[in-house]
Amino acid sequence: MSYTISQIANILGSELKGNSSLMDLSVTQLLIDSRTLAEPEGVMFVALKTANNDGHRFIKELYEKGVRLFMVNNEFEDATLCVDATFIRVPDTLPALQLIAARHRRQFDIPVIAITGSNGKTIVKEWLYQLISPDKNVVKSPLSYNSQVGVPLSVWQMDSTHQLGIFEAGISQPGEMEKLKNIISPTLGIITNIGEAHGANFNDIREKIREKMKLFKNVRTLIYCSDYEDIDESIQSDEAHPEIKLFIWSRSKDATLRIAKTLQGAGSTIISGLFKGEEITITIPFTDDASIENAIHCWACMLLVGYEHTTIGERMNALQPVAMRMEMLKGINNCTLINDSYNSDINSLSVALNFLHRQQQHSRKTIVLSDITQSGKNEKELYSKIAGILKANLPTRLIGIGKAISAYADLFSLEKYFFNSTEDFLQHINEFNFRDEAILLKGARSFQFEKISKELQEKAHETVMLIKLSAIAHNLRYYRSLLKPSTKIMAMVKAFSYGSGSFEIANMLQFHRADYLAVAYPDEGVELRNAGISLPIMVMNPEPGSYDLFIKYGMEPEVYSFRTLKLAVDAAIHSGTDKKMPVHIKLDTGMHRLGFGEEDIDQLISVLSQTPQLVVKSIFSHLAASGSDTHKDFTLEQIDKFTRWSDKILAAMPYPVMRHILNSAGIARYPQAQFDMVRLGIGLYGVGNNATEQRKLENAGTLKSVISQIMYLKKGDTVGYNQRGVLQTDSTIATIAIGYADGIRREYGNGKGKMKVHGKLAPIVGDVCMDMLMIDITGIDAKEGDEVILFDDPTSLLQTAKDMNTIPYEVLTGLSGRVKRVYVHE
Repeated sequence: MSYTISQIANILGSELKGNSSLMDLSVTQLLIDSRTLAEPEGVMFVALKTANNDGHRFIKELYEKGVRLFMVNNEFEDATLCVDATFIRVPDTLPALQLIAARHRRQFDIPVIAITGSNGKTIVKEWLYQLISPDKNVVKSPLSYNSQVGVPLSVWQMDSTHQLGIFEAGISQPGEMEKLKNIISPTLGIITNIGEAHGANFNDIREKIREKMKLFKNVRTLIYCSDYEDIDESIQSDEAHPEIKLFIWSRSKDATLRIAKTLQGAGSTIISGLFKGEEITITIPFTDDASIENAIHCWACMLLVGYEHTTIGERMNALQPVAMRMEMLKGINNCTLINDSYNSDINSLSVALNFLHRQQQHSRKTIVLSDITQSGKNEKELYSKIAGILKANLPTRLIGIGKAISAYADLFSLEKYFFNSTEDFLQHINEFNFRDEAILLKGARSFQFEKISKELQEKAHETVMLIKLSAIAHNLRYYRSLLKPSTKIMAMVKAFSYGSGSFEIANMLQFHRADYLAVAYPDEGVELRNAGISLPIMVMNPEPGSYDLFIKYGMEPEVYSFRTLKLAVDAAIHSGTDKKMPVHIKLDTGMHRLGFGEEDIDQLISVLSQTPQLVVKSIFSHLAASGSDTHKDFTLEQIDKFTRWSDKILAAMPYPVMRHILNSAGIARYPQAQFDMVRLGIGLYGVGNNATEQRKLENAGTLKSVISQIMYLKKGDTVGYNQRGVLQTDSTIATIAIGYADGIRREYGNGKGKMKVHGKLAPIVGDVCMDMLMIDITGIDAKEGDEVILFDDPTSLLQTAKDMNTIPYEVLTGLSGRVKRVYVHE
């Protein structure tokens, strides 16, 4: 639905000034940010004046770009400079914008859901859209458009094709919500929660609740959680609106939806509840508390509007994470990759194209665009509009994916290519030679543009560590098969998961139900927490200044001395909470690196009994030589010491405490010492302790590079620094894009190390350089750009380690961060 400029003036009771020939021009877009102009046709610029900016300053610029319709404050005096434009003059453009949106809302008699609260508004809105849009044409707030300006712009999107509206509303001071209520005019309300956010302008939390409740003055039904006592008491005591029906959910009280249990597993949560006397259950692919609460709000809404339990269950289990912002990543071949493949509508397309346009580091710009789904518009009209938006933003190249956009290829007047599906495009992706350009990925979720993103992300300097997640999962299952059902697994992800990656590996382990993770330093654990990993994390090397991180991020330090014990106690005391700090007690049974000795046990027991601020999660020790037959007696002695010392501590503990001593090598060799948990490290990555075990493991990592250049040299020529590589015959020498800055030791050169080219071994010639090394490929049919493999199975890894005079641990963990990790799941 569109309005002429004269109709808008009539709504506002204002006069039009300027070019009278434009009086009947239709307004299809309200623009408030001059930088986001996509195309001038149908645009009315609303010049907002704020404490920090004044939109009137940008009118001339927009006029020069073709905009002819403006709404301005009465005091604007430069209209005469825009002789071909039309102006609506109002006392204040913000209330005028809100009035236009409110009048527009009244044109549509459809259900509208309004969401407010201190946290979770955007997630609940986006998830409801995911849940309901398969059945209805839904209009929703873009991004986090919930302010005094964002809400009217959101409601302005409504048209006759929409069957449901979902809008969020946020406030920062009293008096704001009444205005938003008039604009949204909701029929159903959801209040998520109330916290301290934006509370500075309210006397107390009750005043803020009263202000937020104004949004729901005329709704038919309100959904909320009664476990928030301030919200519950405010709603229950509100006698002014007895006609509002309440849909209440609670974990602790009788409610419309009574939550009976939440079972958080590895990567998913099962939520059980009682609704209308029936036990019902959903599973969501999230485990954090915030996601669980947001999902229950959505569950309640689905139940209220009458969805079948089976439909609800299927859709809740398929919920996707909500990307709160555009991602800009380093892409292949010096490209910049902008990933916005989570929203698919015209408004967000304009925003994304504007962001693409601002990437001045590249003159060439490509957009990969899928079909725009569920727009409710006639397809020809839709893609004509998109073609206009692209023309205004001037990308260099369009790659359209989907049958609908492909059908209207003739509408686009730029370099263009079309494919029916993402899979079809991926088969041809290498033909496009993406290089030195900005690439925008903009697609509907169903097109799975994350596959394209993975292909286009930077792979560093052509040297790649290829990691098979399925192999790591297989190895985890193998070691689990050696354990008693009650024995837990602590997976070691320290040192960048033995060079394989941090979050990617931890996420896979969480999905496959590892029980614990272990990192070396707090920063590693913080990275995992920030990436959404919820498994318990033990930190093996807590640093003195880092104990506040354990409280903040829910991590668990190793305690190996009375000094570290005191640090943990002090941190718990000064945390300002009553929550106890979980710790892991390390005993030194023979490694002589870290840990309490036998002479410390009595004092340790005494101190622990006097420190209620701590809770001991486990007692453990480190085997020094579990993989060696030669040192079997020493290992058994360590196990015996650990058993005796830990028995003494356990006897003094008022609660159960886990024990663990076995590492990867010890799991198969000493099954009698499984205790409550084992620590699985390098075995996860495919390196076994012996030939028998090795045959049962799968290789997880392949280190490969490419031939940068091939030279044909004569006998007696020298290769590399210091002329150390002296050729004994005429030779074909290939330069490989990997060096000691990538983790390849210098002593690996001069014939000691070898690399595989087309299945044949080629010796390294001369010294290993910082960024390159040279190999002799004489007799091997190879060309520049061909793949070269350093290791691709445990045997070649072990040989590489031997040739470097080290062990596989050091080879893997020594790979530098500039070696791109690429993850493969089969």
